[in-house]
Amino acid sequence: MDKRTFIKLSSVAGAGLVATPLLSSLIGCGSTPQPIGETPDPFSGFTLPALGFSHDALEPVVDRMTMQIHHEHHHAGYVRKFNAALDNHPLRGRTLEEILSAIKSNDLALRNNGGGHFNHALFWNVLTPAPGTSVPKGVLAKRIQSSFGSLEALLASLSAAAGKHFGSGWAWLVQDEENPDRLFVCSTPNQDNPLMKGIVGADIQGRPILGIDIWEHAYYLNYESRRTDYVSALLGRINWSEVSRLMA
Repeated sequence: MDKRTFIKLSSVAGAGLVATPLLSSLIGCGSTPQPIGETPDPFSGFTLPALGFSHDALEPVVDRMTMQIHHEHHHAGYVRKFNAALDNHPLRGRTLEEILSAIKSNDLALRNNGGGHFNHALFWNVLTPAPGTSVPKGVLAKRIQSSFGSLEALLASLSAAAGKHFGSGWAWLVQDEENPDRLFVCSTPNQDNPLMKGIVGADIQGRPILGIDIWEHAYYLNYESRRTDYVSALLGRINWSEVSRLMA
């Protein structure tokens, strides 16, 4: 562990916070699912995580066909191409978060497919089929209040970030690494995310705890060009308990 990492972890521990791995046990490495914070050994490749609900569970917000294509074709394709890109790569055998943090901007195969794998795995897990059954509580609620003023203001900020983003990408709720009590909203292009320290700007680096997919394949069959309608509907299906769990 280098000095900078030791100092950062020591300060977080002193504040009563634990920087647990993101998406623990959700993303598989080899035949047995591994937490992202652990290095799989021996490394045998990443696997497609289970969706966690049926393809039609989010209807009418997300239709069955869109969900099936999105998970079984798009996400599965990212996993397959990510494993291929890692073959004989120096980062092979590292955890997904370690890989994303170390990716260079010109390593497009790893950047696009590793990001696509992580982003979708997080996305599925922060969605719930049951509308109106989950609300922010505890520390998450306090951090939303102090960072945005209210849950309504946070949702408006996410909607604005998604609506204003040009082209394909993601809208994020992110936890500041230096000040864990601070949450902020941003967007990234394509399959980039706030973990990619060698790619995204310093102002949006952090721990992503909620992601909204704003690629057209996520909504076009049902909403056509009405991205804001899709985002508004999807924000009513957020699993805030999982968002809370993903915080440091």
